[in-house]
Amino acid sequence: MPVLLSAAYCPPVQYFAAMAEEFTLSPDRVIPSIVYIEGCENYQKQSYRNRCVIYSQSGPEALTFPVVHEGGTHKIPVREIRVDYSKGWVIRHKRAIASAYGTSAFFEYYCDGLFAILDSRPETLFELDMSITRFFIEKTGIPVDLRVTDSYTTPCSGIYGEDLRECIHPKRPDGILARPALEKPYFQVFSRKYGFVRNLSVMDLLFNEGPDSISYLKAGLF
Repeated sequence: MPVLLSAAYCPPVQYFAAMAEEFTLSPDRVIPSIVYIEGCENYQKQSYRNRCVIYSQSGPEALTFPVVHEGGTHKIPVREIRVDYSKGWVIRHKRAIASAYGTSAFFEYYCDGLFAILDSRPETLFELDMSITRFFIEKTGIPVDLRVTDSYTTPCSGIYGEDLRECIHPKRPDGILARPALEKPYFQVFSRKYGFVRNLSVMDLLFNEGPDSISYLKAGLF
């Protein structure tokens, strides 16, 4: 079954676990997951649309970026929300990410590609989120047929498959990681100091596990 997700900035591991759940392998072909990204909703504050959580030397740290507030963002289509680059957040995010993951095993393999997207400064939030999501899909190796919705549907309508738009939220618990038994720990740079932290940005998984990220996201694949 396809899944429906909201746009997200450096999405959490659960987001990619949901993407990976439906792809299948056979001796002669790969059948990708079909994933729809909600492109017709209105912008929502305090969500993963403009934030992610990394594992810094001080513990979990939220990184957020500002958007342009011209008369407020209430009831503005998400594809029309523009990113505010006047605050210098790109440099801060890159420094925070480098500080958190500079010693991780695979940081040098992937950081240039991620930072290049940030440095390109896509005009809208949706463009930025989609570019980053495609980057992590490619680097984790998940076979995904990524699509964008062409109309807004009410929650749980089922038109675009399993509706996870409101399930994956920084302030709401969910069972997505538990469903495919993905609560097991993987190596994290600061785990000796603070222990394993689940459901951080997928960059935490990729920088630490590299090519093995796909086997973590797709439990039982290998």
